[in-house]
Amino acid sequence: MLLHPGLINAHTHAHGNLAKGMGDRWTLELLLTAGPWIGGGRSLDEKHLSAKLGAVEMVLKGCTACYDLPFEWPAPTPEGLEAVGRAYAEVGMRAVLAPMVADRTFFEAIPGLMDALTPAMQTDVEKLRLAPWATSVANMRTALRGWTLERDQVGLAVAPTIPHHCSDDFIRACVELAKEHGVGLHSHVAESKVQAIVGRTRYGKTLTAHLDDLGALGPHFTVAHGVWLDADDMTRLGDHGASVAHNPGSNMRLGNGLGDMRAMLDHKVNVGLGTDGANCSDNLNMYEAMRLASFVSKAQRPDCERWVTTEEVAVAATEGSARTLGLGGRIGRLAAGYKADIVFLDLGHVNWIPLNDPTNQLVHTEDGGAVRHVMIGGRMVVKDRRVTTVDVAALAREADIARQRLARVNAPTKELYERLAPVVGRFCSGLAHVPYHITRYVGGV
Repeated sequence: MLLHPGLINAHTHAHGNLAKGMGDRWTLELLLTAGPWIGGGRSLDEKHLSAKLGAVEMVLKGCTACYDLPFEWPAPTPEGLEAVGRAYAEVGMRAVLAPMVADRTFFEAIPGLMDALTPAMQTDVEKLRLAPWATSVANMRTALRGWTLERDQVGLAVAPTIPHHCSDDFIRACVELAKEHGVGLHSHVAESKVQAIVGRTRYGKTLTAHLDDLGALGPHFTVAHGVWLDADDMTRLGDHGASVAHNPGSNMRLGNGLGDMRAMLDHKVNVGLGTDGANCSDNLNMYEAMRLASFVSKAQRPDCERWVTTEEVAVAATEGSARTLGLGGRIGRLAAGYKADIVFLDLGHVNWIPLNDPTNQLVHTEDGGAVRHVMIGGRMVVKDRRVTTVDVAALAREADIARQRLARVNAPTKELYERLAPVVGRFCSGLAHVPYHITRYVGGV
């Protein structure tokens, strides 16, 4: 066996697991438009089921902890968060749950988009309005105060989902709530070119600079994606001791571009690795995330001395991600004083024949196929390639029943998506064609 620290997923979404494989040519903006269709109408049991599916997939693929941003409409609820949290606890996985919250719909957040819709479409999307921000803050505060699950295993954080989807007062309230309870703050920042352009349009500065003005940045703060961060953004994040959850698979899947991990590291930004949700990356395989992080760096520049190393990638997927979860120094290493979160890889598997270099092969060769056992906190959660805590066959039956029910319930929102998609696609692709220059520090040049 080869033992390595449990991989840690720095960014995923529990609600996405029942929606894997539901779309192909989706940009981020089309994915957001599809949200009410692919993620709507969930019962508490289905929220629990969706989270459990993701947890089972992750532990089978060597991932022992994650930063999960679940979504509930029109606002997060303590009951919904508990349903998600119980799923992780029942599987035996660690998680930090940060409910995604906003007080503007996607259509309100993009300047000019609502005007591009027909009057009938405007009427339909008005029905998707979110709860007032004070309601979301109050519900999150209730959950934080009354959390009954063991926080060492499943804790909470706060996630104003995308800066321009939130009013400034809402973001300030989220910042204060996170400080009040000593928890993390997580937001999708500069994920797509459209987001970067909207930030400049709405605020006259980047989204990172705007968040800095609102007091959001700090060691507790994690940027999800950061594809369109510029040098000033990275300097701000590095100076504040903040993190980026780098999701190379999702970034390519949604056509957002290639995040620059080397530049982030150069600016002293802590980098963790994530898969994003199964509704837009379609699997939760952290081995694939490592492989893609390495390959993306190599595809960005010809000077190989500037490529991230496999050691840097492996550290990002363990210690770097642990810091994003607020669990640095507790998980992410095989060392005295750390939790016993250990993955056992079968060196008799074809992935490891021959064994030439453990680190290179962990990042470039392993795909989850050699995972034999997974220990979390000293407990065998996977033994001989089987989950010990969950009846996976029963889970599959529940998922199929849920799939059929949700297809019926969400048929009207699917039809709405099909009407909206051409308009949103044209409008946002037009925005994305606007020239946008980002400057990055490149080795002193």
